[in-house]
Amino acid sequence: MGFEIKSVKIVYSGWARFRTAEVATPGGDIIEREIEDHGEAAAILPYDPVRRIAILISQFRTPVAFASGAGEVVEAIAGTIDDGNPLATARREALEEAGLELSDLEHVGTLWTAPGISTERMSLFLAPFSSAQRVTEGGGLAAEHEAITVHEVALSTLAQDADERRLTDLKTFALVQTLRLKRPDLFV
Repeated sequence: MGFEIKSVKIVYSGWARFRTAEVATPGGDIIEREIEDHGEAAAILPYDPVRRIAILISQFRTPVAFASGAGEVVEAIAGTIDDGNPLATARREALEEAGLELSDLEHVGTLWTAPGISTERMSLFLAPFSSAQRVTEGGGLAAEHEAITVHEVALSTLAQDADERRLTDLKTFALVQTLRLKRPDLFV
């Protein structure tokens, strides 16, 4: 006999839901575990292969400020999947957050982001773009109080930041390293 979830109850429901689960262990003990559940997400790293830059964003992140005091995080574009379509979400978020109208997206994986606590799985995408695809300034939705800053970062700088442990966001690190493996020619 393996682990078995016996019951789950909601302890809070808002943007995210927080649940507790009673789990039977193989030895017969009943343990309690917490679950954070806010749905699936998509993240995208747009890169210009001609100018050898990537578009990243930064915004205030309350959990980061609470845990470390540093509230701004430079990260890949991302958002919650509302319609069940990770590809459409990645395109929508690229337009809202960075003003990019993207066409060619390469799915590189769908991964658990924090399997010890969260139900979130994130679909990761790489997307080449050209200057002509930057159709607005971006910045996020005012109604969502995102206050996003858009950054053009040289790919060589991103590689150095990864090597020197300056990338602090896991999805961004994974996307930069994936792009380095797939297109090393862009980082020289």
